[in-house]
Amino acid sequence: MSFHDDESSDQGLAGQSKLESFLFSCELSSKVPFYTFQGDEEEDLEHFLELRTICLGEGVKEESNVVEVTAMNHQGKTISVPIANLHISCLPMVSLGEFELKAPVTIRLKAGSGPVTVSGLHLIASQVEDSDLSDEDDESEEEDEEEEEEISPIKPAKKKQRQ
Repeated sequence: MSFHDDESSDQGLAGQSKLESFLFSCELSSKVPFYTFQGDEEEDLEHFLELRTICLGEGVKEESNVVEVTAMNHQGKTISVPIANLHISCLPMVSLGEFELKAPVTIRLKAGSGPVTVSGLHLIASQVEDSDLSDEDDESEEEDEEEEEEISPIKPAKKKQRQ
């Protein structure tokens, strides 16, 4: 899935970015208590982690499993925040909506032994050059024309005559 997103209407075409999304998942347990999400070091790419669900895995014990994330706040300081406290008997899964964090992000099983699965989307934002936009516009126009040609008009059903 990819789409164009205007960062600012004042910048015109030069301010457009391309956003690609990929499925993300990691499993935390007493053996692997944390996972650090980092993006590539390319200059023109920004990596985001959009957390969607956290759920207990098969074989989990009767205990609380606390999941926390560590990331940077708006001042550039690293902070840790608990985002879920799961228990098999009352809350085995939580939906976070679209909880988006900029890389790097560390997800930690703060309490409990798991297994806990954290899932969501890995989002990659990149700047789109003017030539890339014009190529994509041409392709989408061609696809629209092909779709129009393939669609045949809807004809009414023929009625059967009773004998």
